Amino acid sequence: MNTLDYLGTKAGQLYQTTAFAEFQIGNVVMILIGMLFIFLAISKHYEPLLLVPIGFGVIVGNIPSVAGMGLSVYDEGSVLRYLYLGVEKGVYPPLIFLGIGAMTDFSTMLSNPRLVLLGAAAQVGVFLTFLGALVLGFTPQEAGAIGIIGGADGPTAIFLSSRLAPNLLGAIAIAAYSYMALVPVIQPPIMVLLTTRKERLMRMKPPRHVSRRERIIFPIAAFLICTALAPGALVLIGMLFFGNLLKECTVTERLANTARNGMIDVVTILLGFSVGCSTNARFFLTKQSILIFALGAISFAIATASGILFAKLMNLFVTEKINPLIGAAGVSAVPDSARVVHMVGLKEDPQNFLIMHAMAPNVAGVLGSAIAAGVLWSQLAN
Repeated sequence: MNTLDYLGTKAGQLYQTTAFAEFQIGNVVMILIGMLFIFLAISKHYEPLLLVPIGFGVIVGNIPSVAGMGLSVYDEGSVLRYLYLGVEKGVYPPLIFLGIGAMTDFSTMLSNPRLVLLGAAAQVGVFLTFLGALVLGFTPQEAGAIGIIGGADGPTAIFLSSRLAPNLLGAIAIAAYSYMALVPVIQPPIMVLLTTRKERLMRMKPPRHVSRRERIIFPIAAFLICTALAPGALVLIGMLFFGNLLKECTVTERLANTARNGMIDVVTILLGFSVGCSTNARFFLTKQSILIFALGAISFAIATASGILFAKLMNLFVTEKINPLIGAAGVSAVPDSARVVHMVGLKEDPQNFLIMHAMAPNVAGVLGSAIAAGVLWSQLAN
């Protein structure tokens, strides 16, 4: 073999050890999607704490592995595989719920308990989408996991899909977090379409003061009631209310601070990055994934509309009227959905502050989506 042939052979071998040899058009598409997520996070401030880790994870997950080298989340023994186990085994979502509980103030909900019904009404989207997924040919387990996207709760969607439909975990997780990030885009048109200007101008009485005793009793009592109704929600609800008790009892402030700051930040990074890494085009760009994204959008829209329409229905029977806009906050995208309600209200009346009222159905939506997940798990588990 002469020198030129030798160098040519070595060059060919070198090329085969690069990612370029295995690149497919699907990988390029997914990398562009990852870049889009990062752009939306940085430029538009759409859930940057979620979209930056997910977006970069999508880029990482679509660099083809070299044969014989375990690098991706699908390769046994790889580092990314071990990180992804927290998603696959449902470890990360309860830890997220612990942090959410330590950050959440249930006072607004306790001051006006009837607003809990708006959080429950928003779960209609979950069960209607479940039925729609069944019609489209998904199994009952897959349909249940897809339906929960309508709750706009990424950790709950990941937890339920890891239990019922692990084969759809990546698509469901990306869809759920995508719609959470797009709350400021998706919800306002629906809110304006379903309400009149007169309704959007409605003012509500300031919430009453909730005592410290009530705030301490609530997580314990609510946990017992919720898990008695839906035992399948025990893990998520338990961690949520445990975190809230750490916050409200005031004697475990160090633990509450750790849960709502350092711990939830670390878990969010690992969860977002790992989910992104699971979106390799070979597994992700499928007909099922496209249907999941479509069903997720429908589910989220129905959930938003259901909360608004139920608030309008309640106004037919109560003397103290509810601004129907706050019904849109019944999805559990906390606090973004409540913030969007507030901003839409301010456009009509710069002095109408709806944020505290909207937080009531918003936190109720967190409970509602977890309970819905528990019900679906208990009914559909093999």
